Amino acid sequence: MASNPERRAALVDAGIEVLSREGARGLTFRAVDAEAGVPVGTASNYFTGRDDLLRQMDARLHVRLAPDPSVLAELMTRPKDRALVTAFMHDLMARATHDRTGYLALLEMRLEATRRPELRESYTESVRGDLEYGMRFHRDAGLPGGDETVVVLYLAMLGLILEHLTLPGVLDGVLPGVGVPEGMVERVVGMVVPEE
Repeated sequence: MASNPERRAALVDAGIEVLSREGARGLTFRAVDAEAGVPVGTASNYFTGRDDLLRQMDARLHVRLAPDPSVLAELMTRPKDRALVTAFMHDLMARATHDRTGYLALLEMRLEATRRPELRESYTESVRGDLEYGMRFHRDAGLPGGDETVVVLYLAMLGLILEHLTLPGVLDGVLPGVGVPEGMVERVVGMVVPEE
């Protein structure tokens, strides 16, 4: 296997672009090579197979979509209340919207995992790890609500992000006077997170 880390990262990012645009059926080494602008056969020198590429894409996406440490640090200076949780959810929505390609690739990976048990195991582990991290973070930060609050918030925000990135018209005007996505984020947090 080739070991140029910059080239590998470029190929992984190219794979994310292809997966987001073409879906899992369009994710071939040839398509990744074309997207990355490298000679045909390059991707096959960097990945043992398609599953290896998908696993590395999963790891990369969790880095791409992670909170900016400076934003996180600034937010953590605020009072630990519902308003802070709302700010965290606005940041989550902004990151998903900003890297729409990355988030859509994550959704495609979820679909691919339903058909490929070997990917399902790896992907379940990484997503579960993120959820457990979120629960620990919420507890350690002293934010209102407990693990159940985090899980329900996770499910609600996942649905909101899915609709916003794939079929934004579904939510437009469904609640008069509530903007999408900002107003919906406010409503989700208001319904899920207790006041303290």
